[in-house]
Amino acid sequence: MGNINRQLHKIDADGKAAGRLASEIAILLRGKNKPEFAPNIDGGDIVEVVNISKLKFTGKKLDNKKYYSYSGYPGGLKEKKMRDVFKADPGEVLKRAIRKMLPAVKFRNDMLKRLIIK
Repeated sequence: MGNINRQLHKIDADGKAAGRLASEIAILLRGKNKPEFAPNIDGGDIVEVVNISKLKFTGKKLDNKKYYSYSGYPGGLKEKKMRDVFKADPGEVLKRAIRKMLPAVKFRNDMLKRLIIK
């Protein structure tokens, strides 16, 4: 196992659909675009995304899609509409989508640290 060469990919999110962009970024973060890909090695690249506030959403996703968080206590289930999350922090919507597309392995957080949202 040698050194891992990480490249910087700059992606413009202007007018792109959030889900399609997220899947493209997840592949780059995971390293599946490289010939030396191995599922047990974190060999992905660094991804920088710009113009995140100009993402495109189709249909009624902004109003119908909800994000849930559960505190663990009875009655502790909270929900937020995608529109509210996007208004507060546009990058959070993309980050959540990418996180769900990455495998739930111990180096998932390391992959997400290489995602730069401007």
